[in-house]
Amino acid sequence: MAKQKKPVAKSAKAGRFVLGSAGFDKISAVEGIRMTPAMKKRAGESLAKGLTAEEHRRMIIRSYRKD
Repeated sequence: MAKQKKPVAKSAKAGRFVLGSAGFDKISAVEGIRMTPAMKKRAGESLAKGLTAEEHRRMIIRSYRKD
């Protein structure tokens, strides 16, 4: 009789990966999308300040908001 394999529990993060900024730039270039100097500056500031993803999104929204 053949042994039955127990199903292996996978974590919620199985199969996921994080795309770095260099990789993202290369993929975006294929689509014809380029980061402006202002966008690069904003991303650098977010990293330097250690902002969360939500805080970074708020920073982007503030920069494009028309008041």
